[in-house]
Amino acid sequence: MEFIAQPLPATKRVALVAHDNRKSALVQWCHRHRGLLERHRLLATGTTGSQLEAATGLEVEKLFSGPMGGDQQLGARIAQGEIDLLIFFWDPFEPMPHDPDVKALLRIAAVWNIPVACNSSSADMMVQSALMDAGFEREVPDYQGYLAERAGK
Repeated sequence: MEFIAQPLPATKRVALVAHDNRKSALVQWCHRHRGLLERHRLLATGTTGSQLEAATGLEVEKLFSGPMGGDQQLGARIAQGEIDLLIFFWDPFEPMPHDPDVKALLRIAAVWNIPVACNSSSADMMVQSALMDAGFEREVPDYQGYLAERAGK
């Protein structure tokens, strides 16, 4: 697979996800970074998004809850180029019944070269980067080139 450069805008589309045991940590993290986050477009799985809105007053587009397909909705949005970074506070100590969905979400984020933070330290570093409020280019798979190549075979 070949890769192409894709520009990311200065205003990012940020996906926020947290397992039940990590939702309060994500809420606290969002409180600390509220001023920065309100300059970007926020999306979240359903329960997480509802808790974030109620606790922080931030506007959050809410998808389905993770176990009901929200993780897969986020994955589809990543593949469609509609999410620029993923902040996913997952619980490494608690197995989840929808673990395959979580692994699929992390895999698709890696395929489409989306920055991912899985804890507050990596999320802090990511949002405090000079690139957070600036446009920049990242490499993504050249899917159209891939389709053209397959059609020519």
